[in-house]
Amino acid sequence: MSCIVVGYVPKPEGRAALRRAAEEACLRNARLVVVSSHRGGRVSDADEPVASDDQLQEVRRQLDEAGVEYEVRQLIPGTDPADDLIAVAEDVAAEFIVIGLRRRTSVGKLILGNNAQRVLLDARCPVLAVKAVE
Repeated sequence: MSCIVVGYVPKPEGRAALRRAAEEACLRNARLVVVSSHRGGRVSDADEPVASDDQLQEVRRQLDEAGVEYEVRQLIPGTDPADDLIAVAEDVAAEFIVIGLRRRTSVGKLILGNNAQRVLLDARCPVLAVKAVE
């Protein structure tokens, strides 16, 4: 069975990525690996929220309803989210990675980095980038 990896954050772009990844998993009869990660060295902030147990339970409920075979990995802080996604994708031999995108200011890109760009450029497998719809 093939595998799809999706990066999840409890924000519109994370929810959009999860919805699309679940659709793709259904279409391809693939297993879905949901990765919840945040930048190491910080607890959290408004720009990089960590998914709570309740939020991840909601993710599980949505995927159960969709009939998708899945695994949720909540990674311990310490590495960059882009590195986490790429490492998981390589570990499970993912067919592709799904990430959510949002518009950011130039300053926002400079200060916080651009995980989406790193995943797009550094992943060995294809990457599907999905715009947030909320």
